[in-house]
Amino acid sequence: MTTLSERTSERTKEQSRFRLTVEPSGAERREHRRHDMDERGLKMQRWDGQRGGSPLGRIVDISAGGIRIRTGQKNIRPDQQIRVRLELPVYAGICPFVDTSGSQMAPKREWTGWMSIARVQPLNDKQVEVAGRLVDMNEMDRGMLGLYLSTQPLAA
Repeated sequence: MTTLSERTSERTKEQSRFRLTVEPSGAERREHRRHDMDERGLKMQRWDGQRGGSPLGRIVDISAGGIRIRTGQKNIRPDQQIRVRLELPVYAGICPFVDTSGSQMAPKREWTGWMSIARVQPLNDKQVEVAGRLVDMNEMDRGMLGLYLSTQPLAA
């Protein structure tokens, strides 16, 4: 006889395994491809508007829809929203974002917006891994970020 707690434990273990679902046509169900940025040592800031930013953590991997970081800030919870500032270097002649505020579009390296926390996973007693969606990015920036990331190595 299986108890309710054992069944819940089995279900949790099963859900935590990574599964990539492939449609019968051979297409993946993942909307955006993740790209490995861990070895580049890029930082992400928590943005407080007029006061500027404070370090939030190091980028592990990123896609045009979300990001995963490592941080020492343990007060972050799932379903929380954090205002963030992301600055990426120009790579292969491509800027990751577009400034549309002027009369003409111009390339830019930084984006400020909201990250909706989906998962917080402790790594050790000093660090946690935080994953979330970049929720208020306009389609022009999301498309340029996807183009920029297409030149980067894929994450596993």
